[in-house]
Amino acid sequence: MKTPKSIQNCIDVLHRLPGVGPKTAQRLTYYLLHVPQEQLDFFASSVQNLKRNTKMCGRCFNISETDPCPICDDQSRDQSLLCVVEQPLDIMAIEKSGAYKGLYHVLHGCINPLDNIGPEQLHLYDIIPRLKFNSLVTEIVVATNPTMEGEATALYLQRLLEKKNIKIQLTRLGRGLPTGADLEYADELTLSRAFEGRREL
Repeated sequence: MKTPKSIQNCIDVLHRLPGVGPKTAQRLTYYLLHVPQEQLDFFASSVQNLKRNTKMCGRCFNISETDPCPICDDQSRDQSLLCVVEQPLDIMAIEKSGAYKGLYHVLHGCINPLDNIGPEQLHLYDIIPRLKFNSLVTEIVVATNPTMEGEATALYLQRLLEKKNIKIQLTRLGRGLPTGADLEYADELTLSRAFEGRREL
């Protein structure tokens, strides 16, 4: 039996999402057929406006609806701390833990030669002018994931700061995080302990 074109189109679109196989795409499509039209319209408009209503913060490169983002704009946060993370999702995980009250810098990835991702493809170099024009920062917390790529990115950042003669204390999250795990999947207690146990790089 031939699948109706509208159903097949939906299956094909959902199958392109990461982690969604063909069977899951089919199940989701047939689930959506049973959802009231108003909910489908809201779902469609949410996806349609996702990129239109968001922008990248010009300071920290987080994704927000405003520039600067609410975190950069919050003067009550500790201006002496700068936490370097790989993705905006990492900020959400850290903020949920309540263990950190400083500022952020989002790299949007990590150095991964196998995927042709070098320092130029990240927001690594953007941290230099930020540090030179903000003398308040006294500590950089490197919160890249505890993977080979995350460690390589942390080491590159350390060497970059040395090369630019920027003398700021560099710390790494403590090993409350298991090696090979991603920040976004860590629970609040693990993240809290990781921040408490951060060490100098």
